[in-house]
Amino acid sequence: MNYILFDGPSREHLLPFTFTRPVADIRAGAMTLREKWESYLGKKTSSLTQDYLSEKFSLVKESVNTLIDGSVVPNENFVEQIKSLEPGEALVQDGKKLAVCVKEDDIYHWATIKFQELPVRKPVMAINQVWDIYAMNHQLIEQDFQKITKGRKTQPLSKTNFVLGDEALIFLEEGAKVEFAFLNTTDGPIYVGRDAEIMEGSKIRGPFALCEHATVKMDAKIYTGTTIGPHCKVGGEISNSVIFGYSNKAHDGFLGNSVIGEWCNLGADTNISNLKNTYDIVKLWSYPEQRFVNTGQQFCGLMMGDHSKTGINTMFNTGTVVGVSSNIFGEGYPRNFIPSFSWGGKQGISKFNLKKAFQVAKAVMDRRHIEFDTVEENILTHIYDSTFQTDQNA
Repeated sequence: MNYILFDGPSREHLLPFTFTRPVADIRAGAMTLREKWESYLGKKTSSLTQDYLSEKFSLVKESVNTLIDGSVVPNENFVEQIKSLEPGEALVQDGKKLAVCVKEDDIYHWATIKFQELPVRKPVMAINQVWDIYAMNHQLIEQDFQKITKGRKTQPLSKTNFVLGDEALIFLEEGAKVEFAFLNTTDGPIYVGRDAEIMEGSKIRGPFALCEHATVKMDAKIYTGTTIGPHCKVGGEISNSVIFGYSNKAHDGFLGNSVIGEWCNLGADTNISNLKNTYDIVKLWSYPEQRFVNTGQQFCGLMMGDHSKTGINTMFNTGTVVGVSSNIFGEGYPRNFIPSFSWGGKQGISKFNLKKAFQVAKAVMDRRHIEFDTVEENILTHIYDSTFQTDQNA
């Protein structure tokens, strides 16, 4: 069977992260949603996504295909049901089609087809809102840890480290380095990916996932429910946050209950408020509703899209959303919603020149030996054009 992960109705609510990727490529836990699905299915997947993303995230079709909502977190029961689907059948939860089986000619208009609807036997989790990414991360790290480490043996942990809790809940992949760190597994496991490093003096409380080639710098303080994606460098204080990959928060400063995309950089002493002084529930900007909406979360920090940056000593208020490829700097708190391709801060925001944005993205990606090609350029161009078209229509 051919499996395709599609962008369901959650896609708009997961902006700014889905500006630059399908829903399935959001990282939540130790893996992206796609990586989870491929682990459970034992097969590669492709994407049915926005047209402007389809060149980078291509669609593979066969005569019969199973389409799966990319926001769904897989489990054994649901995967078993998916594997038994026949053409014309759909798995439904709360009136929402989570998986459908279709023939090749029906892929693009599957939403208009009448299916035989089968109920999901056991409820499944899904990432439906941006705050779900960090709010569910504690549980998802634990699930991924069990999946990744089952039947495998960890690399040995150096005796220079201090462990509180069960050392069996620490797993080091090949090439991982951890020396003179304080590791606490009483609340959950600690996963250290291939060729990743936790430097001396760092204090880590699980559940925690450090993905391949990522680095925790000296004396960092990292609390439960945190994921540091591939090729990231982090320091300072981090709590219950997810950094997707190739991003840096390399210096002191607090990041809590936040989600940071790829190719971001938080300058030294960038600090994020994650709790209002009034202890009220936090409101957050919603792209589809074009207003601030109630998150139901008392703790909510910063949602930052890909390629965005901050200068030193930048401060963000509770519940701030920053779009793609913005550069935020200066004293004081900028506003709680900063559109894509913004340049400035509290003193004022101007439009970030698109060609300059390309130059910055190319320079950053070159440092990791990844090409900023015409595919990436076209994606950013589409986001830029749609951002300012929206402004003109407002």
